[in-house]
Amino acid sequence: MTLLRTGIDLIEISRLDKLNPAIRARFLQRVYTDEELEDCRGQTSSLAGRFAAKEAVVKALGCGIGQVAWKEVVIRRGDRGEPVLELLGNARRIADEMGLNRWSLSISHSKEYAVALAVAMNDSQTVS
Repeated sequence: MTLLRTGIDLIEISRLDKLNPAIRARFLQRVYTDEELEDCRGQTSSLAGRFAAKEAVVKALGCGIGQVAWKEVVIRRGDRGEPVLELLGNARRIADEMGLNRWSLSISHSKEYAVALAVAMNDSQTVS
């Protein structure tokens, strides 16, 4: 049986812009890996898109941030600029327990909003 899971998230980009600078610095360090911060080059729209992607992934996992730490969901830039997901720690464990072995992410943004969609599936014949 094939298992299909989805998660979606939408964020107002201005929420990140409006953070107090001291709070923003702590927030960035808590949520993003050094590689993610480097990839985003301080662009708030890119940071918001990755934030939405992390939220979408944990929704597809059926849990939330808490069971999974922010940095256990890593969004990298692929060879063609596409978002590529890496799961670590509890996020990896939950995905493995559910048999979720194929992921697809899409991130988009306008001037005001960033949105991300995560799709996960188990394409094997058995689900644990």
